Amino acid sequence: MAPKKRTTRLNPKTTTTTPTTTSITNAQLKAMIDQGVTVVLATRDANTNGVESHNSRTGVRRNERATHECTYPNFMKCQPLNFKGTEGVVELTQWVEKMEIVFRISNCSMENQIKFSTCTLLGNALTWCNSHVRTVGNDIAYAMTWTELKKKMTDKYCLRTEIKKLKVELWDLKVKGTDVIGYNQHFQELSLLCVRMFPEESDKIERYTGDLPDMIHQSVVASKPKTMKEAPEIATELMDKRIRTFAQRQTENKRKQDNNQQQQP
Repeated sequence: MAPKKRTTRLNPKTTTTTPTTTSITNAQLKAMIDQGVTVVLATRDANTNGVESHNSRTGVRRNERATHECTYPNFMKCQPLNFKGTEGVVELTQWVEKMEIVFRISNCSMENQIKFSTCTLLGNALTWCNSHVRTVGNDIAYAMTWTELKKKMTDKYCLRTEIKKLKVELWDLKVKGTDVIGYNQHFQELSLLCVRMFPEESDKIERYTGDLPDMIHQSVVASKPKTMKEAPEIATELMDKRIRTFAQRQTENKRKQDNNQQQQP
């Protein structure tokens, strides 16, 4: 510790005392700097890896959640469908669609997709799966991709005769009366089961509009829908307008008839 120093101004009568100062060695200064750098780095890492991070451009703080690996209990909480293999192509299509939704919701990794999805198989489907595992071995069976599993199950449970019947049903599908909503639902179901019938989206739209009732057919075609999402929406809206107009005309005609009857002697 350095001794206190007293300084005297030009006026000998007045004296002042300077503040106490402490001399620091180079080693001590270096240690302080290192300590400060360590604190700064630790704070930065906490902000980067923690829940809260700061965006320097916008000044907005956002929450960052660490992605957790999907476990089997979490997978089952998303309620995947069971597949028994007894109802053919319709049951298989519904199982595949639901399973792919569950994969997305649960963040199921590709490594676990086969293990988790095959746990939903029951009855004949489970027997077929176990037989395949015994034939090729666990490592090979669970190393295949979801696409490969879908193909194997399609070859097993989607019989050609059944698909041919569905194609005939799709070609013969008509709108019953003004029930466009029922027609939309049935058409979508059959088109999903008969994917190869429509190589392009335009082919599916053309097939869909071809069997619409005459009262809305030309209007839907003139609107030129580009996707199969737009076409049913346009058809449903036009049919609703036609039904409302028809109901209004009936009400108006009935009112006129009642007035005429009252005016007659």
